[in-house]
Amino acid sequence: MGRIFISAAHGGQEAGRVDPGAIAGGTTEAREMILLRDLIVTELRSRNLEVLAVPDDLSAAGTISWINSRVRRGDVALEIHADAANSPTVRGASVFHIANNNERRSNGELLLVGLLRRVPQLPNRGVKPDTESGLGNLAFCRQIAIASLLLQIGFISNPDDRALLQTRRRDFALGIADGLASWSRVIDPTPGTPADPNYLQINININGQNYAEKGILVNGNAYIPIDLVDRLRIDLSKAPNVNRITYRKIVYVKAVELRDFNIAVSWDANTRTVTLRSNLVICPGQFDRIMSNGNTSEVELQLFLRNNNENALTQFPDLPKLYREEGNLEGVNYDIAFCQMCLETGFLRFGGDLKPEQNNFAGLGSIGGGAEAASFPSARIGVRAHIQHLKAYASLEPLVNEVVDPRFRFVTRGVAPLIEQLSGRWSADLDYGTKINAMLKRLYDSAGFLNANR
Repeated sequence: MGRIFISAAHGGQEAGRVDPGAIAGGTTEAREMILLRDLIVTELRSRNLEVLAVPDDLSAAGTISWINSRVRRGDVALEIHADAANSPTVRGASVFHIANNNERRSNGELLLVGLLRRVPQLPNRGVKPDTESGLGNLAFCRQIAIASLLLQIGFISNPDDRALLQTRRRDFALGIADGLASWSRVIDPTPGTPADPNYLQINININGQNYAEKGILVNGNAYIPIDLVDRLRIDLSKAPNVNRITYRKIVYVKAVELRDFNIAVSWDANTRTVTLRSNLVICPGQFDRIMSNGNTSEVELQLFLRNNNENALTQFPDLPKLYREEGNLEGVNYDIAFCQMCLETGFLRFGGDLKPEQNNFAGLGSIGGGAEAASFPSARIGVRAHIQHLKAYASLEPLVNEVVDPRFRFVTRGVAPLIEQLSGRWSADLDYGTKINAMLKRLYDSAGFLNANR
């Protein structure tokens, strides 16, 4: 059995200062996670398990570097967080793992079961790939050299979750320790570093073509020779964080890291094949351009919405159709607008400042001088206002329809033609565009885009 690394909610510490993270109910994420981490460490050591607690004054990058400089074969790493949401009703625990890794998903299930057995009052939000996180990937899941997971123990913004954590902290610690002990026992200490005598060879398929050159499987993750990355027209020279290893004089890169370059990655365990397909084959030069063509069908948008919220279409059954029609009319990529809607409303769960009856799907503000969000008389007009606001940012062209966006005239026209340029403008969140991009990749993956010849 290997050692266990534990990190407590590092959100960007600098110069020895611990970032407080989310703040709610008179406490901070950092305080709660450090107290919980210390109990977990004590419990694991009482079971004669070797534990290394990551220093609390490291940055997120420093945390990864600190762990990677100390790892051995068979070690595991966990980071614990308390989430926060705009709506105080959102609650529950979840585990994130690196995408396309069934082994790591199983590890996450062990961890979550351990916690929920000790704290059954905590809702189960499931084990999820890091592609379903807000930013579309999690560095702690991807850049750690050993098996790693990120545990969201609940929502500090929810009074019930917060009270559970503060009154039953030891039960949380016992449950997480149970899950960690189970996980540590099932990790195979044999494969995992370039010094190992044998890696498991895997097959590679790129854009429908099978290659004679083989990849390798390390810690349950597929790696492909870096030479094949050129076939996907990706330049990794300015991407130092993409995980690389050298094995038998060949440099390999972790396949799932290529998702950040608009590559869909899938794994077939039966044939031991990693498949990579490029979104850019479908929409060359237009993936992140707001004034461009949408690519999905109405049915694909419906399925994406329903798969993420089974009740989403109950109140707004025509929303996918409305986004396609209004987007096409104004020349706005309806896929981008639809994904922004999913982000703003939590897949039509709303909460926070937005209510369903406002027909406001993009957090548009009013011009009444107050802080309230705008309201629209129908879903179509709400969608139209959203599309018009996007066009205001992305284009100098006049509107086709009469203006219904209450803030259209306040936007400097054409200042943000790309998704990333909405960050800090549409929302104060500097990762706002990154989150929309991540949602767009999820949509295109779920739509089976890359299996069709469009």
